[in-house]
Amino acid sequence: MLNLLYFASIREALGRDNEAVELPADATVAGLIDALRARGGIYAEVLAANRRWRVAVNQDMVGLDAPLQDGNEVAIFPPVTGG
Repeated sequence: MLNLLYFASIREALGRDNEAVELPADATVAGLIDALRARGGIYAEVLAANRRWRVAVNQDMVGLDAPLQDGNEVAIFPPVTGG
């Protein structure tokens, strides 16, 4: 299982701040995002390829090719800007 955490506008759009999901067969961040998009609806909209979002695994920023393991904490959030 993976522990997914959603933040900011993604959390608001999905109406939840976390969920547990089965580790996808393609155990990478890209495989997870594909599995979430396949749910359709708001998941497909919020995680669309043309939208901007970031992913951290166990509090480390990662790319789509990052491997996932059972028990990982995966955070999905919009980019943060500061000034």
